[in-house]
Amino acid sequence: MLFLAIVLTDMPPIYLDHQATTPVDPRVLEDMRPYFSEQFSNAHANTYRGGLEARRATEKARRKLATTIGAHPKDIIFTSGATESNNIAILGIAEVASTSRRRIVTQPTEHKSVLGPIKALLDRGFEVVTVRVKRDGLVDLEELCQSVDETTLLVSMMLVNNETGVIQPVQKIAEICKRVGAFFHSDCAQALGKVKVNVNALNFDSASFSAHKAYGPKGIGALYIRRLRQAPISPITYGGGQEGGLRPGTLPVPLCVGFGKAAQLIQDEESEITEHLLMLEQRLWEGVKALVPSASRNGHDTFRAPGCFSMQFPGYQADALIDAWQGLEVAKGSACEATKLRSSHVLRSMGVSRTQADSSIRIGIGRFTSVQDIDETIAIIERSIGKIP
Repeated sequence: MLFLAIVLTDMPPIYLDHQATTPVDPRVLEDMRPYFSEQFSNAHANTYRGGLEARRATEKARRKLATTIGAHPKDIIFTSGATESNNIAILGIAEVASTSRRRIVTQPTEHKSVLGPIKALLDRGFEVVTVRVKRDGLVDLEELCQSVDETTLLVSMMLVNNETGVIQPVQKIAEICKRVGAFFHSDCAQALGKVKVNVNALNFDSASFSAHKAYGPKGIGALYIRRLRQAPISPITYGGGQEGGLRPGTLPVPLCVGFGKAAQLIQDEESEITEHLLMLEQRLWEGVKALVPSASRNGHDTFRAPGCFSMQFPGYQADALIDAWQGLEVAKGSACEATKLRSSHVLRSMGVSRTQADSSIRIGIGRFTSVQDIDETIAIIERSIGKIP
């Protein structure tokens, strides 16, 4: 019995916070490995073979990502992640704004890497309009129509929310922007690998991505900008002029290669991954409802990315649930705000009360999550739910 207890204690926890980050797919790591030590040259050193090979590797990765998101490779620049991409997109277009277009439109449920630079523009004299979202997490399109006019420079609205998984009607948002010539940016960090992303079909002017949200390495992201060479956008940092002059600095070749491979795997396995996530989500939800009939999900039931949702447990504190669920790795909300005591700004913006927000847990199922993981999750909840004060 003692041996069994030790084995159970040493079992790894079940990871259910794939919105925060994802494990690197072993196939991604395998493709990256040679570029750390064997093919280590600088991709910008084009006078010898090693540098040229590194350059070819980064351009191959760029093409793989472009294929996955329906873009032209020349319209993609590599960045350190979606936070930097969002900042370049938002602050970069403001650098070249005309005096007649000074309005920025967004929604309150955006990630802080969007709300932050927009707040900086407000401090610089731009007009900021925050369009409300409804109780289901979807933006109020009628209010958006009234807010976007000929004075609007930029509209920034994410495709998939990082807490609720709610999918915004971005095609309709794009149509509203096009009527008045406003630039439409979307934070797609949570979308890649969860829903189909085609930047042309969705009519984005720019879109941000992050590899570590899609089974690639941390420290690498990308920014898509339609017709990059002619786009009304300026760099916000300066240096060697790499990445079309918009993002200076030496490219991290292994990370670029890893992002390219991660994108390729999404392209190759998208339908199987979606089916897997939907099956596990339904299994978990049915198990939770059987144990806690009052449990509910925050956000729209239909317009939501598979495997990505926020569950509300009335009568329980989220902190108490997390403490009681030993063996589960879950979160209350965005990892970027995990150290803050205030309630989720996403849920509060949707009209969820403070009490309801503080009883909500974010769940993120991943491609490597198994049926056994879900069944054990349900068992852990069952063993603990009656003991929580």
